[in-house]
Amino acid sequence: MISPALLCLFKVPAFPSNHRLLNNTGYPEGMDNPLIKAPIPSLIRKIAIPASIGFFFNTMFNVVDTYYAGLVSVDAIAALSLSFPIFFIILAIGTGISTGATALIANSLGAGDKKKAMLYAMQAVTASVIVALVLTGVGILISPMLFVLLGASGEYLTLSLGYIEVIFYGSIFFMLNYIFNGILSATGDTKTFRNFLIVGFFLNLILDPLFMFGWLGFPALGVAGVAWATIAIQALGSVYMGWKATSTPLFCKGCKDLWVPRYEPQKEMAKQGFPASLNMMAMALGIFIITYFISDFSQAGVAAYGIGTRMEQIILLPTIGLNIAVLTLVAQNNGAGRMDRVKETIRTSLKFGAMVMLPASIILFLLSPYLMALFTGDPEVINIGTTYLRFASTLTVAYVTLYTTVSSLQGLKRPMMVLVIGLSRQIILPILVILILTRVFDLGLIGIWLGIVICVWSAAIFSYWYMMRTLHTLES
Repeated sequence: MISPALLCLFKVPAFPSNHRLLNNTGYPEGMDNPLIKAPIPSLIRKIAIPASIGFFFNTMFNVVDTYYAGLVSVDAIAALSLSFPIFFIILAIGTGISTGATALIANSLGAGDKKKAMLYAMQAVTASVIVALVLTGVGILISPMLFVLLGASGEYLTLSLGYIEVIFYGSIFFMLNYIFNGILSATGDTKTFRNFLIVGFFLNLILDPLFMFGWLGFPALGVAGVAWATIAIQALGSVYMGWKATSTPLFCKGCKDLWVPRYEPQKEMAKQGFPASLNMMAMALGIFIITYFISDFSQAGVAAYGIGTRMEQIILLPTIGLNIAVLTLVAQNNGAGRMDRVKETIRTSLKFGAMVMLPASIILFLLSPYLMALFTGDPEVINIGTTYLRFASTLTVAYVTLYTTVSSLQGLKRPMMVLVIGLSRQIILPILVILILTRVFDLGLIGIWLGIVICVWSAAIFSYWYMMRTLHTLES
């Protein structure tokens, strides 16, 4: 005899009559779907600006971590930098699940398929919990091997492991926050995540020194205290984000069986999200590869690269907001069959991005030594980081192009090419180009920085060409 619980995996979900159904636009009764009707420029601003503000505070959250680590030692900064590629795996998986859920939910909402949007939302939360549990076990098991592979030993290895193991223990909170944000973003709500990130930043200002230096009777945990502060804030965020997400009409309070994993929606989310996760993991592996090349030259170079990438993240914050806006609007309007609005979204995003990034490039180039000096007084680290940031200043428009096209392809439910672009840009090209520039031409760290520029611009040009070809195919 087959149990009712097993049958739940395959049957079509029932929706009790007393729950808050969406109307045929995918929004609450009496409300039209503004994301397929309102002017595109105003929608981009409405979605992108709160998201960019939120991610500014998220980046500053990381800057605060780096600042306090710098008060301890260069080894502490290097430990955070060394941990970042592994930490990025958590972010990659969370972003992939979130991106896949956003694309599917938003396409369903655009098409007016209310039940499918609800099913995807609730199944996405279930998937995030399962993935987090697996990730915690695997991450704790393999992180020592990865750090040793990167050349860490002694105190350097101890500091790195003390940080990353705590992060893995709290990975479930990262996963939940990403998926709740993905669900809210599908409806155009980026303010909730913004609010969490702003509050999280200010909490981090207090909790970092509290846990690191042992204020108010807390034990002095050193670099591990940075991780404990992060996990505490993520846990609080899960409560807030979960409350906001489950309060939307996308969650049915009387449909307990919708939480049980179902083959079809899980398969669709995996199809959309797995390539996005692999793409982000390729980014993490790319950072791992670049860090490996840098570590051949100096530990100061690793520290400089860690600081420099955080500065670069601040400059690129507007592109993150644009990415979220493009994914949401392209997915919603693709679901509604409005290819004219899809193309307008892409054009407008590229224009807005270029307008913001060109002045930012000049600022980054001119102020790079002063930005580095904010985080370390070590002259070697400052000099190396300044050179890196000046190379990075030539990439801002390339990143706008690359991120806009990648988000568009996700919204169009074309995730596999996103993975191909990511693997090429982050792994294949860097290995080939950097090896040639550093080993054949003996350019040292300059060869690494130049290699990054070549890889990013190549990927941006190719991805734009492919996106335009895809749009032409869909219209014909």
